[in-house]
Amino acid sequence: MKQLRKFLMLPVLLLGILLLSGCGERPPMETVQHGFRGTGMDLIYNPRILAEQAEKNAVPVSSGPASADGPKAGAVYQNVKVLNNLSVGQFTSFMVAMTSWVAPEQGCAYCHNVNNFADESLYTKSVARNMILMTQRVNTQWQNHVAQTGVTCYTCHRGNNIPQNVWFKDPVQKVGNGMLGNKNGQNTPVEGSGYASLPNNTFAAYLLNDQKIRVNGETALPTGNKSSINATEGTYGLMMHFSNSLGVNCTYCHNTRSVASWEESPPQKTTAWYAIRMARDLNNNYMEPIQGLFPPHRLGPTGDVAKNNCATCHQGAYKPLYGVSMLSDYPYLTGPAMTTQKAPNYPYLNGPAKSMQKSSDAVPPTKSVAMK
Repeated sequence: MKQLRKFLMLPVLLLGILLLSGCGERPPMETVQHGFRGTGMDLIYNPRILAEQAEKNAVPVSSGPASADGPKAGAVYQNVKVLNNLSVGQFTSFMVAMTSWVAPEQGCAYCHNVNNFADESLYTKSVARNMILMTQRVNTQWQNHVAQTGVTCYTCHRGNNIPQNVWFKDPVQKVGNGMLGNKNGQNTPVEGSGYASLPNNTFAAYLLNDQKIRVNGETALPTGNKSSINATEGTYGLMMHFSNSLGVNCTYCHNTRSVASWEESPPQKTTAWYAIRMARDLNNNYMEPIQGLFPPHRLGPTGDVAKNNCATCHQGAYKPLYGVSMLSDYPYLTGPAMTTQKAPNYPYLNGPAKSMQKSSDAVPPTKSVAMK
């Protein structure tokens, strides 16, 4: 028996080494000091993952900004409802760029009837208009998050019809009256919460609804700390999403000595505060209202439209495209910001769109209070 155990130990050991060698988090790792010495605020990076991300976040080659001189697109082409104030050169250049960003395989036919470009028969044309308006909204109204870098269609799509990182509402979990009771979304590992046992409905709670983010109570129970363990776990689920989406650890936004303290936190914590509200604004005021534009096969399991989260833009990088701005070639994507347009009467419209909602809390807290 002892000889058999010794015989089996070697292949088991070799198998373990083989499995670990395929793990993306194997050593060596790189650390960068992010705060004062002795605080333990180090950013930890995997050089192999960084090398992969660099290729994914390369900015496409541009032919440069087109001239604003000449007749306007709205005067030359029919049925131009967005960007009609651009010159024909700017408009044509942007249409070519947007096609390569969103539908490189289908080309113009993805959004247009190529026999009549003024035709409104394709739903993708109306969706594209509203996505341009949403992009302008980000670049004009959410500079507290995107600064002057801004975003374009490529930031999210990167050659895909639908951005690779979107989310839908989860179906309601059917639970019985057994001993375990309601799981509250727990113990169903999903990518959004880092495949942990944390609640899996964090996107709907925080990036669509206005659920409070709360972990550290300011007082001891039961004198004022109203947070439940489940709410705390939901917060951690959202933080796991932040970490995975940006490829960073907790110290990127927090001084982990005092997570709730704004005074002792890096400025990225405030940037993240705006990010939550920006995602909520875009989901409620730009995506949900155009749900009726999409055919059933483009909707989620509960019939809702695809929505954005942090990974939609960041895709594993601490800054989308590592902070390279594409707006110098497309300055018209910085405004004016408008709300969504009314949809044509497509045959698969499933009811009126959700009413417009305002994003709450225009200014982040400045004291040691919980992030809402």
